[in-house]
Amino acid sequence: MKTCSLALCALVLLGGAPHTLAASSVDLSVNGVITPTACTPLLSSNGVIDYGKISQQDLNVDKGTRLPVKQLHVSIGCNAASRFALRMRDNRDGTATVNSEIYYGLGLDNSGNRIGLYSMNFDPRQTQVDSTAIAYGTESTTGGVAWRTANLNPIDIGANSYLGFTDTQGSTAGPSAIQALTSTVKIEAVINARQNLDLSSDTLLDGSATLEVVYL
Repeated sequence: MKTCSLALCALVLLGGAPHTLAASSVDLSVNGVITPTACTPLLSSNGVIDYGKISQQDLNVDKGTRLPVKQLHVSIGCNAASRFALRMRDNRDGTATVNSEIYYGLGLDNSGNRIGLYSMNFDPRQTQVDSTAIAYGTESTTGGVAWRTANLNPIDIGANSYLGFTDTQGSTAGPSAIQALTSTVKIEAVINARQNLDLSSDTLLDGSATLEVVYL
């Protein structure tokens, strides 16, 4: 690639077009599509994961403590077959002990320390799409421009990536049109090391996230 200094480039442009004037206005376009399609996501147990009371003595002193894996049933029902993806927004953004789009925060203790994190995992083998016997998972980190090759590997839902399902193994075309989806998801939580927390009083796990349907 050829380059030139800023000053030299400016001289070339001025010399080549002495009578050209810059426009004093620019157009703005607002685009989009309003679709009659509507999809409703539902979570079992009203979307509540309850670990009950955890004694501080059961927490590792100098490393995170992994809590038992929990499960929820997820269902997505649409009024017509629709192409959609899923993502999740962290309502406690910035409190996860690891900075990654697949980890969500558990809030802060009384001294402002990060309590821990959790993730939610979709397994295509535990997912039913309409009447299809097998569903394959796919995801996009480009806002739906490009999609990962569809396969049976479990996927942690992210805050920025799109997660979807298709009935075609190996497809890179993204999610299929789906009217009904059900899945059993895993929630995995990790509490921060005990030495990093203020446990002088009760500390509430305060994770909160919103599962979103993105229409494609």
